Amino acid sequence: MANTYFATGWRKYGWLAAGIAFGLFGTNSEWAVPVAGWLFSIGLMRFTRSSGVPAGLACVGLSATATTVVYVAAAGQLGVPPILLGCLLLSLILSLPLLADRLLFRRLGPLAGTLVFPAARVTVEFLVAAISPLGTIFGPLAATQSANLPLLQTVSVTGIYGISFLMAWAAPVVNLALEHRLNWPSIRTVTLAYGSVLVLVLTGGGLRLAVAPAAPELVRVAGISASLAAEKRMREIDNFHTPRVLPEQKPTLREAYAVLNDDLFARSRTEADGGAKIVAWAETAAVVLGEDLPGFLREAQKLAKEKRIYLDMGIAVILDGEPRSRDIAVLVTPAGQVASVFDKAHPVPGMESLRPGDGVVPVTATPYGRLANVICFDADFPGTLRTRADVMFVPANDWKGIERTHAANAVFRAVENGYTLVRPTSNGLATTVDPYGTSLARTDYFGTDRQSMVVSVPTRGVWTLYGLVGDLFAWLCLAGAAGLGATAVLRRTAHRG
Repeated sequence: MANTYFATGWRKYGWLAAGIAFGLFGTNSEWAVPVAGWLFSIGLMRFTRSSGVPAGLACVGLSATATTVVYVAAAGQLGVPPILLGCLLLSLILSLPLLADRLLFRRLGPLAGTLVFPAARVTVEFLVAAISPLGTIFGPLAATQSANLPLLQTVSVTGIYGISFLMAWAAPVVNLALEHRLNWPSIRTVTLAYGSVLVLVLTGGGLRLAVAPAAPELVRVAGISASLAAEKRMREIDNFHTPRVLPEQKPTLREAYAVLNDDLFARSRTEADGGAKIVAWAETAAVVLGEDLPGFLREAQKLAKEKRIYLDMGIAVILDGEPRSRDIAVLVTPAGQVASVFDKAHPVPGMESLRPGDGVVPVTATPYGRLANVICFDADFPGTLRTRADVMFVPANDWKGIERTHAANAVFRAVENGYTLVRPTSNGLATTVDPYGTSLARTDYFGTDRQSMVVSVPTRGVWTLYGLVGDLFAWLCLAGAAGLGATAVLRRTAHRG
C-alpha cells in the first residue's frame, strides 16, 4: 500500500529500544509505572511489524529477558534460578501475541487486524493463569492499573482480562495510525471504535463510582500481626536449623511459639476491648505443633466467647512428617464455635512445602454479612476467589520486594466479586478495599513495631456480572483469536488459489 509507512533502518531499532525500556516498568513489579503498561507494546509491535519473523522472535526473546530480570530483581529473587527461569518462560509465552500480530494483521481488514493482538494477549494471559502454578501474579497487563478506579470497574463485568484487552488494543491502533501517516480517512473507523470503547468504559466506571450507595451498616474490624518484639524473642528461643522437628526439640519449640501466640491473644483482647467485632490475624501469625492444635483452638474459642467477637486466625501447624506443615485460616464465632477451617489451596511453587486444601472457600453467615476466607497466594487465582460473600479475609505473609505488588493484585478480586477485601499482612502492606476497589485502610508492617489495621467495613457486598458469568470475556477472546487466525489462513489460501 502506497500510503502505508513502516519503520525502517535505525528507526525500527529506536522503537525496539523504547518498547524494551517501557517494558521494564510495564509489569506489576515494585518498580512499575502504570502508564508504561499502555506504551511498551507499541514500540515492540513497531519493530516486529517492520521486521522478518526471525527478527521478531529475537525481539520477543530480548524484551522478555529484560522484563523478567527487572521483575525478579525487584522482587529480590534474582539469585533463585528456578524462579528466574520460570518467570522467563512465562514472559516468553506472554510475548507470543506480538508474533501472532506480525503473521496475521496484513491478512485481515483494518479493524479486524487490530483485534488480533488484544484477543491473543488475553487468551495467553487467561491460559497462563488457569494452567500455571503462578496464577495472575505474573503477566496480566491490567495488574498495573489497580489504582485507576474508573477503569478498575471494568473487572466487575469482564474480570481482569477486560482491562488487559483495552491496554493491548492500544498498540495496533497506534501502529495503524503511524503506518497510514495519521491519514484520517484511512484510520477513522479503527480510531473511533477504540476511542468509543475506551470512553464508554471510563465513563461507565465513573458513573458506577458516582452512584454507589453509602453502606447502610458497618462493622469494626481489626487486622493484626504479632509484634516485632514477640517475633524476635521467638526466633531467639527457636534457634534450631534441622530440616524437621525432632522429639527432643518440642519443649523448646512450644516455649518459643507460646511467646508469639500469647502476644496475638493479648492484642486480640485489646482490639476487642476497643470495639472490634472481628479480629483477623495475618497468615501464619500463630505457630503450633500439630498435636497442640486442639488445645490452641480451645484457648481461641474461649477468647472469642469471652469477648463476643469473630476471631479469624492465620495459623502455621508444624507436622512431624511430610509435608512439614499446614497453612490454615480458622474462623471462630462469638459462641465459641469453630465455623470453618481452610487450608491454603495454592502453595507458592518452590517456596512452600504444604498440604494444599481443596480450594472450596468457606462462607459463614453472620450478623455482619457473609464472611469468607482464603490465604495469601490464593488471591492470585480468580477462580478460587469467585464466591458469594460480603467480606473476604485474605491473611497474607509477604516479603520486602513484593509488598506493593501483591497487595495490588488482591484489589481486582474485590471488584470482580463485589465484596470488601480485608488483607492483614505480615512482612508487607496490610490493606482493606471496598467492593469498588476504594482503599479503606492501609498499614505498613515495616513501618511500625505493632501493626494494627483498624477499619469499619460494609457488611453487605454488591452484585457483579463477573460473579455470575465468570471468565466469559476471556473465553470469548480465546474464540475470537481462533476465529481471526482461521480467517487469515483461509484468506491466504484463497489468495494463493
